[in-house]
Amino acid sequence: MKGEVNPETDFHFPATPLDAIDARIAEQLLSEALASGGEHADLYFEYRSSCDFAFEEGRVRSVGRAIVLGLGVRVVRGVASGYAYTEELSEARMLEAARTAGQIASHGGSPAPVALAAKSLPSFYPVRELSLSRSGEEKVALLRRVDAAARAYDPRIVRVEAGYAEGWSDVLVVSSDGTMARDRQPMVRLGVNAMAEDQGKRQSGRSGTAKRRGLDLFAEPGSTPEDHGREAARLAIAMLHAQEAPAGPMEVVLAAGESGILLHEAVGHGLEADFNRKQTSNYSGQMGKQVASSLCTVVDDATITGARGSINVDDEGSPGGRNVLIENGILVGYMQDRISARHFGTKPTGNGRRESFRQPPMPRMTNTLLLAGNDDPQDIIGSVARGVYAKRFSGGQVNISNGDFVFSLTESYLIEDGKLTAPLRGVNLIGNGPEVLRNVTMVGHDFLLSDGTWTCGKDGQSVPVGIGTPTVKIAQITVGGTKAA
Repeated sequence: MKGEVNPETDFHFPATPLDAIDARIAEQLLSEALASGGEHADLYFEYRSSCDFAFEEGRVRSVGRAIVLGLGVRVVRGVASGYAYTEELSEARMLEAARTAGQIASHGGSPAPVALAAKSLPSFYPVRELSLSRSGEEKVALLRRVDAAARAYDPRIVRVEAGYAEGWSDVLVVSSDGTMARDRQPMVRLGVNAMAEDQGKRQSGRSGTAKRRGLDLFAEPGSTPEDHGREAARLAIAMLHAQEAPAGPMEVVLAAGESGILLHEAVGHGLEADFNRKQTSNYSGQMGKQVASSLCTVVDDATITGARGSINVDDEGSPGGRNVLIENGILVGYMQDRISARHFGTKPTGNGRRESFRQPPMPRMTNTLLLAGNDDPQDIIGSVARGVYAKRFSGGQVNISNGDFVFSLTESYLIEDGKLTAPLRGVNLIGNGPEVLRNVTMVGHDFLLSDGTWTCGKDGQSVPVGIGTPTVKIAQITVGGTKAA
């Protein structure tokens, strides 16, 4: 078997077992899947190769390598679907999976699938060389550089942990509507956690990046191992003597970039079409209505070159796209998979995603963004007499049905008389996603796509995503702290 050439990169992809899957085999499997009366069927073939390195206290702690191979078969009838998968791509096993998935329907007389045709795809991650083709020594050298930079930043850095992960997926999506789409999806990830200690106090800081790129990513300004090592150390040192957070309703300024996680969790999930089809989202029945400040335009964009959440094609065979969800405060769209799009009488938006061949697809975000406005970031901070500047986020909890959220901050600062002053610790933001968007009063012109290693969970499935925002002023959010504001 020969690897294929991507015309966008002039790069030879390694051969995989998916090279043996042709239209004849796929049509046979689709016919078997639809034999019991299904209305639609699709096949998701996946080959994934990955490797990871963990580096701790100046030594390689572990190295892992994994190969994943399999086929998932879905048969849809109405809003119901049957699903089965196999980890063995033998004809017998694949046909068995197709028959099992088809048992969702039992009416017979299903039309045969149409003839398959290969779909031409865009190329949003044109890597010149897969990172997996480079030596392990090169990846360990990256981690040593991270470690050295963090320790050199300040003698109070007492512990450094770093990790590197890489992989690529070869996926083939075949559908009974005639689609046959194949994609190769690379990913590299670098992360570091630094711990600082001073006078019995300890704080940690983190930094990292993850993109659909090759090792060339780590030669770019802002993305070098040294950049991330120093940034993790800077945050750990900055937080050593942070003061207790104020508590109560306050003005909050969300920093550009990482604050997009609040948008993703508190607003983005509510705009996924399955929640709205089932009437469990706060945005159900709100299409065409004002749901946010007129300063807010929210998009989900899978077309950003090299971004962690970008996809050339979704896991149902629809091309990745740029979808406007909220435009100038008006709800104009949901993120659609095939089943929900049929319910709403519209087209899939390229948001049908799954963790692997073992799970069926469902509506998921890709890169979810609040677009830039016209305000100067310094003017935004300068307009706040007393409030909180939220720069980095950690975990959070969100109720999809009403948008209520609680988020913890790992880096934040007190704003006093229009200036950033003391670093804060123990800050939580408590509020409601739709209400926060309605309370946006200023939007900066400094949009930033976060470099973070973001992964989104939903119904037990995890997928890589991207987030981004400009600097944003919120008129009021409840700050959960330890002393009165």
